[in-house]
Amino acid sequence: AGKKVQAIYLWWHKPVINKELLQSLPNLKVIANSGVGMDHLDLKLVASFGVKVANAPRAVSSTTADTGMALLLASARRLVEVHNIAISPSIEYYEADILGVEVTGATLGIIGMGSIGYKIALRAKAFEMNILYHNRTRRKVQEEQAVGATYCKKIDSLLQQADFVMLVVSLTPQTHKLIGRRELELMKPTATLINISRGAVVDQEALVAALQTGVIRAAALDVTSPEPLPRDHPLLKLNNIIITPHLGIKTDKATYMITEEAVENILAALSGLPLPSEVLPS
Repeated sequence: AGKKVQAIYLWWHKPVINKELLQSLPNLKVIANSGVGMDHLDLKLVASFGVKVANAPRAVSSTTADTGMALLLASARRLVEVHNIAISPSIEYYEADILGVEVTGATLGIIGMGSIGYKIALRAKAFEMNILYHNRTRRKVQEEQAVGATYCKKIDSLLQQADFVMLVVSLTPQTHKLIGRRELELMKPTATLINISRGAVVDQEALVAALQTGVIRAAALDVTSPEPLPRDHPLLKLNNIIITPHLGIKTDKATYMITEEAVENILAALSGLPLPSEVLPS
C-alpha cells in the first residue's frame, strides 16, 4: 500500500514524519502542513528523500493575528478574571478597583514581523497603539509607514519600551527560549507578554517566577510546552495569566481555507508544477 501514497496532509502534527515512514513511502512527492509553523518537521530529512514540503500561510495569518489581539485585549481588561467575578454565586456588588490597563496609546512590541506580525500591526494601528518591531530583516520603509511601526534592531530596546510584547516568531534553534529571565527583567513591571508562536520560545520556569514576583504584570499564552500543561503546573495556579488551547487558527473559515491551500499545493506537486507555498530547508 505504501507504494501508492504520493502525498501526505498533516493535520495537527499527525502523522509523525520520521525516517521509517519516509522509507516506507517510496513514491511520496509532497507533505502539506495544516498551518504555518514547521518546527515539528525535519525539513532536511524530508528533502533528502526528494519530498517537497508546503505550509498554509495565506489561510492562517489573519485568524492568528485576531487571536493575538483577542489575547491582548482580554489580558489588558482582565476579561477571564472579571467574567468569573460576574458569574460567581456570591456576588452582591461589583468592586470598583478591578482595574485593567489602557490599550489606546500604549506601546506594542512585536517580535517577528512576518505576515502574521504585520497583520497584528495593522490591527494595533486601529487601536491607536505605538508599534515597535524586531525582526531578522527590516521591512520596507513603505510597509513600516503604512502601520506606523518603528524598527528595533536590538530586541532589548523593544523589551524596555513596550507595554505589550507579542511573540510571533517561528520556533527554531535561534528562537528556543528567546524570552528568558534576562529578557523578562528588561520588560516594564506594568508590561504584558503575549505568546501566539510556540511554547518553547519562552522559558516557562522564568515566566512563572516573573509573574509570581511582579517582574511583569501579566501574560496571555495561546501556546505552552507541552500542550496541554500538566494539571499541577504552577502557571495554571496564577490569576495574572490567560491560557488558551492553541486556538490560533481555529475558526470555521480558516480551517476550510487551510485545507484548500494544502490541496492546491498537493495538486501542484503531483502535476510537477511549482508549489504556491513551498517551504525549503534553511
